[in-house]
Amino acid sequence: MAIQFVFSDLLLTSPMIAIFLMSLVPITLKVLRNNQEPPGIVTLGWGLIGIVASIALLIVFGGADHGAFNNTLLFDGLSQWMGIIALVSAGAAMIMMYENPSTNGRQFSELIFLTMSSALGMLILVSAVDLILVFIGVEMMSLSLYLMIAMSHEEKLSKEAAFKYFVLGGLASAVFLYGTAFLYGTAGSVNILGIAEQAGSLIQSNQLFLVGILFVVIGFCFKVSIAPFHAWTPDVYQGAPTPHTAFMATAVKTVSFAALMRVIATHSLISSENLLDVLQWLAVITMIVGNVAAIIQKNFKRMLAYSSIGHSGYILVGVIAMGVSNQGVFGASGVVFYLLSYSLMTLGTFAIVSMMERSEDHVVSVDDLAGLSKRRPLLSFCLAMFLLSLAGLPPTLGFFGKFYVFSAALNEGLVWLALWGVINSVISVYYYLRPIVLMYMSEGEGEIAAHPLPATTVTVVIAAVLIGLLGLVSGPIFSAIEKSF
Repeated sequence: MAIQFVFSDLLLTSPMIAIFLMSLVPITLKVLRNNQEPPGIVTLGWGLIGIVASIALLIVFGGADHGAFNNTLLFDGLSQWMGIIALVSAGAAMIMMYENPSTNGRQFSELIFLTMSSALGMLILVSAVDLILVFIGVEMMSLSLYLMIAMSHEEKLSKEAAFKYFVLGGLASAVFLYGTAFLYGTAGSVNILGIAEQAGSLIQSNQLFLVGILFVVIGFCFKVSIAPFHAWTPDVYQGAPTPHTAFMATAVKTVSFAALMRVIATHSLISSENLLDVLQWLAVITMIVGNVAAIIQKNFKRMLAYSSIGHSGYILVGVIAMGVSNQGVFGASGVVFYLLSYSLMTLGTFAIVSMMERSEDHVVSVDDLAGLSKRRPLLSFCLAMFLLSLAGLPPTLGFFGKFYVFSAALNEGLVWLALWGVINSVISVYYYLRPIVLMYMSEGEGEIAAHPLPATTVTVVIAAVLIGLLGLVSGPIFSAIEKSF
């Protein structure tokens, strides 16, 4: 029995093992070539093979709804869906890295290794139900990202972004660990499943337990850019190479929300009205700050950064709806569906930004899009589709994402929260429509970089096609997500 138990654990963790082993191939090849960089396409190929292998294993073994290694890891529908979204985002980001001037160079092998190491941390994070393992997953993901950003060929903004991300990321980790210490001291366990059994009584009788839950939640609020813990986001998103920004805006947000959902699933919100009120106000403030600040941005990446903050507020609405329900399946499914749609839209948008960068120092402004439709009609159409979907206009995929999240809030009686979400969606239409107006109704010299970008172009087109097709079958996809919980 012991041998079978260990073997089943290895099968469940096989996606992590696969991506770890494949991450070693690019840097091993470089060592065998006397530290000379292999052809970029070879390095990228090995990276994508690792991503595809990990996704395949995750599909086969990831949704088993079983625990592993004494229930410190839980493999269920949440870990499977969130893991797939994170891995797809990592693969798309690596394709962008191959063709972006800030990332394709003498350290491309190391960059692919770090990207896959970060993805490994993400797989740990989405499956971990032990807070110590959660911390390990967060740090493996984050430390790799700090190095990736600092390795950019751009010499000034990227170094500043890496330093800011490192300092504030370290602060977030410290807050998380402090909260974990409180939880262990009051509940006698760092296992989320064990904490959930006691949360209802402890949160009302022990203030230290409430402080612990609050600190753990705040630690994740840093990671997903919830106001007022969002200040790092615009600077880091702008300073980081665009492929890394795409990776952070999608994969990091996805897995961090997955971990937050596991903490909220302890039903702490049901037992504490104060904690519920705090999270609701954080969601509203985040939506307002993100969407209002995005209106005045001229730098395209900063505009998308504030847009990302606003979307974190929408997603938090779904997380809260999940937390106040005794079942929470509809709310959790809405969050997963939203992150799926948001990741596709964001990856496509940042891919086009990456294509417009002519050098590592090139800054893309919103005005640079003027007249792009005349020179690149296909890419302009794809970007318009991404932006309309981010705005949540029907019948795009983004509309259905917001529909399910706000419906979950309404089902739990959180009418005012859903109302604020709708108001902010209306506000966001202004800054999402502005690039479209510039592309189609303004004269300008909008153009992508002169060098060939076939792989990134394919990524953009695939994302646009998926948004169009998945929008038509959003109902069955949502039902499939709901059944996996």
